[in-house]
Amino acid sequence: MATSLVNLSTYDENTIKDISKYSFGIVVADWNKEITHKLFEGCYDTLLLHHADKDKIHVYQVPGSFELPSGSKLLMNKFKVDVVICLGCVIKGDTSHDDYINNAVAQGLTQLSILSGKPQIFGLVTTNNLQQAIDRSGGVHGNKGVEAAYTAIRMAQLKEDATFTKNTIGF
Repeated sequence: MATSLVNLSTYDENTIKDISKYSFGIVVADWNKEITHKLFEGCYDTLLLHHADKDKIHVYQVPGSFELPSGSKLLMNKFKVDVVICLGCVIKGDTSHDDYINNAVAQGLTQLSILSGKPQIFGLVTTNNLQQAIDRSGGVHGNKGVEAAYTAIRMAQLKEDATFTKNTIGF
């Protein structure tokens, strides 16, 4: 979500409560690995910075961004996680393949989030060229992996805060 005017990799660390109780999934695409692996590093390091338990961070690698939703589903089938962070990079080329992949990933993660009740974090860098991807994976616009980790933390906390106990008078 970085723009030319705002670097969203900066956030108020004081808003984060204890996250050691949460379990995180990270699914990272290998395609454009020079970008996606930097996204992963930013994401993983941010979770550890806020005291996530290393044993509660589960990582799957998938061939490309198109496979992020199915990779997330496979990860959730194997591990009990509170939230899944999906990291990938699609760079526009000479064809419109990027539109198809970006839309498929967005719709797949949205459906998976709704059906599973587990937030799916869209950490997909979608750029017009390689330089823009570099700028968003640790360059001048921050690291989308950091942003994805922060979003995951907030969604795990929101999910916990939104969980309520059944009313004892029958409603």
